[in-house]
Amino acid sequence: MIKVLFVVGPTASGKTSLSIELAKKFGGEIISADSMQIYKGIHIASAAPDMEEREGIPHHLIEFLSLDDKFSVAEYVKLARECIKEISSRGKLPIIVGGTGLYITSLLDNIEFSDAVTDTYLRKNLEDQFDKLGGEEMLRLLAEFDKDSALRLHPNNRRRIIRAFEVFEQTGKTITEQNILSKQNESEIEPLVIGINYENRELLYERINKRVDIMLENGLLEEAKANYCTDSKSGAFQAIGHKELYGYIEGNCSLTDATEQLKQQTRRYAKRQLTWFRRDDRINWFYPDCESDYLSKIFDLTQKFLKEK
Repeated sequence: MIKVLFVVGPTASGKTSLSIELAKKFGGEIISADSMQIYKGIHIASAAPDMEEREGIPHHLIEFLSLDDKFSVAEYVKLARECIKEISSRGKLPIIVGGTGLYITSLLDNIEFSDAVTDTYLRKNLEDQFDKLGGEEMLRLLAEFDKDSALRLHPNNRRRIIRAFEVFEQTGKTITEQNILSKQNESEIEPLVIGINYENRELLYERINKRVDIMLENGLLEEAKANYCTDSKSGAFQAIGHKELYGYIEGNCSLTDATEQLKQQTRRYAKRQLTWFRRDDRINWFYPDCESDYLSKIFDLTQKFLKEK
């Protein structure tokens, strides 16, 4: 079993600085678990740490894809597992850091993804069906063979609803069944999961607002203009931090209004992250706003974890 440290939490909570301190103290290397930091060209919007912030600590799975590259959670898990093994083989501690819940949970739960090859004809038919019927009706149809997914998915989540139909059509198993079966496979990792949050939610929101202001000072608007593309409606082009500024770029609102929308959307994203992570009782939560010694507590917990056989 490979011991792996996870650092999770909402955006702007301080995951990056904490992970650097942990890596320095325990000889670790960092593997990003952020679905936007994997892309080049949105360095400011994704809050990817620059070389100075990394303080010499190696970072993996960060800024290695072009903005128009497609990338799935299955591909992330495959690459992350390879990184974990490679880092551990050199006697270093793998540290998974990020706020993308699906990436984190898929690694922790040892999810095995279907190897079914994408059937472009089937996908096109399902996309046409979704566009004709809408999300609510597609979920009603999905519930006929996969109630769990139908209850879990939002009607607007077009991609995952289509994927649920696609997997069943190709494999005869629901995504839910595949996940249950995959969890029966023994994981190669032994995790310790550290979560960073704030008892005072307003303090977290203040941190988010301040981060947005700093991003704008550092050139976020110029970055958004450089990547602005009217034909791109999904993926990295719709990352929080850029799409909220498109209204200003197109002349439809003021920069002040666009900035406030960006802050609001980022706060909402933090709420969604916390909702996701709160379901996982493996997370050891720490609160910097009410635990002055939280860092030493995290160090002690990590030290104990690494000493255990």
